[in-house]
Amino acid sequence: MGNQCGEGWLLTGEMIELLDSGVNNIICLQPFGCLPNHVTGKGMMKGLRKYNKYANIVAVDYDPGASDVNQLNRIKLMMATAYKNMEKPDCNSTEEVV
Repeated sequence: MGNQCGEGWLLTGEMIELLDSGVNNIICLQPFGCLPNHVTGKGMMKGLRKYNKYANIVAVDYDPGASDVNQLNRIKLMMATAYKNMEKPDCNSTEEVV
């Protein structure tokens, strides 16, 4: 399966490693039109949120022609969620959610 999806699985693997290390907030900055990131990376975000209920992952497409305001707003919304989650007592737990 990894051969069919290319580097998209590496992206997902890195996100799992970060979540297992206690990093709940991840910004996935990817070039616009990068098929492995769009299909595999974004496709696994729902599964990663099931894996860790405090996983706060946002995908931001970087394209020189894209609106800076849109990119910044997505990051600001992600950070607002991160601040809300910090107030929860078990947010920093690395325990798996099944």
